[in-house]
Amino acid sequence: MRILFGGGATGGHFYPIVAIAEELNQIIEKEKILEAKLYFLSPTPYNEKALFDNGIIYKSVAAGKLRRYFSIANFFDFWKTLIGSIQALITVFFIYPDVVFGKGGYASFPALFAARLLGIPVFIHESDSHPGRVNAWAAKFAKRIAVSWEEAIVYFPKEKTAYTGQPIRKSIRLPQKEGAYDYLQLEPSVPTIFVMGGSQGAELINDVLLRALPDLLKKYQVIHQAGPKNVELCQKLTSVILKDDPNKGRYKVYGYLNDLSLRMAAGISTMVISRAGSTIFEIAAWGLPSILVPISEEVSHDQMKNAFNYARYGAAVVIEENNLTPHVLTSEIDKIASNKDLQARLSAGAKRFYRPDAAQVIAKEIMALAIEHEK
Repeated sequence: MRILFGGGATGGHFYPIVAIAEELNQIIEKEKILEAKLYFLSPTPYNEKALFDNGIIYKSVAAGKLRRYFSIANFFDFWKTLIGSIQALITVFFIYPDVVFGKGGYASFPALFAARLLGIPVFIHESDSHPGRVNAWAAKFAKRIAVSWEEAIVYFPKEKTAYTGQPIRKSIRLPQKEGAYDYLQLEPSVPTIFVMGGSQGAELINDVLLRALPDLLKKYQVIHQAGPKNVELCQKLTSVILKDDPNKGRYKVYGYLNDLSLRMAAGISTMVISRAGSTIFEIAAWGLPSILVPISEEVSHDQMKNAFNYARYGAAVVIEENNLTPHVLTSEIDKIASNKDLQARLSAGAKRFYRPDAAQVIAKEIMALAIEHEK
């Protein structure tokens, strides 16, 4: 049995694949399925250790991104897509998997294109409340479709679409409070705000947060995941902004948090401030109140819909980019931090939204398709 995953150019696409692979490996071990192999076809391995730990074989393929705005890069990426499609066709032919699972995004296109031409069953998963271009196209021939948002069902054929939620890796599902204050060098008596910039960081949130820090640190301590590309700049700026601030030790900035650090940050935080991409599902798994700052619709049509759909569960407060200022951010933080009832309502909303069995449900359906194809 062979199962091929396509996609994974970002953490929001890659890590759900890892979560599904974890469940598949459990099924394979339990059912004693011999010679089962998992493959990952993408322009980048993204996290080689995660692939190795889950026995996933990486295959490289080119892939180009079609931007919604004018860019000379679209011309070059067209050729990347063409080359990648040919590469994928050859690679997928020699692997000849029983199922191709597409996570969406431009990086999943080559694998899905090859599967379509070779007549291999396709299963796709959509993480946003409005489908991206690749999944909207692949839905026409996919055997199964899973969505992370109930609102997304209307965009796909109902007879083959299921609302499963978002697969979350086991290693980050449960917050960890024990030892967290010592590990992160923070004070147990001071409320903690966790700012998540995502795998790429969020420059607007970083900028507004840094300007708000002198006021925030009077009452709170801040764990700031700024993104690998932004951490050095944040460190330089805060060395000036907080130079003589007696509370500067309450601010901890990181480029990237490993799984343990992430769980510990979640374990001691009063709330999370984040963009409205895949981090929403992690926040929901932790059951934490949140303030979401979605990317504007001019840049991303997904995040605004995600944020307001999540807010409708009573799980978050949304601040649009054009309203985000240090004063507004501080005011919303104070509003949540000072109101235990509001914290409890937001936390309950997050828990209502979270679907803990998403990875398991998808893995079982992938196995069913693979077994059916083998016969």
